[in-house]
Amino acid sequence: MWTLAPLLVLLLSAGCSLISVDLTPRIKPLEERTVEGSGRTKILLTDISGFLSEEGPSPTVIIGAPTPRVPLLVRFREELKKAGEDHDVKALIVRINSPGGTVTASDIMFKELEIFKRTARIPVIAVMMDVAASGGYYVALGADTIIAHPTTVTGSIGVIMVTMNAEGLMQKLGLATATIKSGERKDMGSPLRTLTGDERKIFQSVIDGLHGQFVARLVQARQIPLETAKTIADGRIYTAQQALELKLVDRIGYMDDALQIARRAIGVADARVVVYHRPTEYRATYYARSEASATGLDATVAPLASIVGTGPRFLYVWWP
Repeated sequence: MWTLAPLLVLLLSAGCSLISVDLTPRIKPLEERTVEGSGRTKILLTDISGFLSEEGPSPTVIIGAPTPRVPLLVRFREELKKAGEDHDVKALIVRINSPGGTVTASDIMFKELEIFKRTARIPVIAVMMDVAASGGYYVALGADTIIAHPTTVTGSIGVIMVTMNAEGLMQKLGLATATIKSGERKDMGSPLRTLTGDERKIFQSVIDGLHGQFVARLVQARQIPLETAKTIADGRIYTAQQALELKLVDRIGYMDDALQIARRAIGVADARVVVYHRPTEYRATYYARSEASATGLDATVAPLASIVGTGPRFLYVWWP
């Protein structure tokens, strides 16, 4: 087997004046792994963790760096597509541990789950872990059954938009901006000036519309009367027991309970619990996550940057 040094010497001696070596980490296709159980029938476990965003981290190309993480929406659709092509997958369990995220990402993941449920025609069970709030709960509404862990925090049904006003700071620093615009409200939401009353009303109308969409999903999925849903959806969070009493979830339990429900739904006494993973990922049990976790700094800074770093954004997220 050639080592790198002799190979370089050989290329140079052959008269090569330019060497181009692609050291970009490659993202490998998903592989299936059985974490427990036996038999031909499969129960697929996937998970949705962290801040929900339609954007993904930029690939790292530093020598020795780990394979870049796949954006959440990409991985989720990839897993559902792979499962849809495997006729031995008879049930899907979606583990959710997320405070939510952007309105668009939450809605896309809900829709992907709804389409998968309709086309694959297999039971879909959502299992809430630490937090399944706002957009995290929105996605769970796409499942047939929702199970909350006894210590789950859920709810926070609503929309939030956070924008920063640095006008006072700029005045203290003696700085001023000159904005040339085509219309009076073209720069509404700019951090460089204060919102006017009319602009605040415009933003509120958008938020009310997006909130109405969330409430409509809740009414449809959980068969809750509209007026009751509006009362529930005031942005507050709920414990698992409170969520059960309000019919936001179907039961309180653990992963074992979810597996038992799945086996009962497909009519088997035993089944293989499988996960999809990249070759470099560790997934020996059903508590292992499907992608490498973000670093502590990433987990703290990335959601904050998504909320306030790029101007006004509409979010289904619990952000106290």
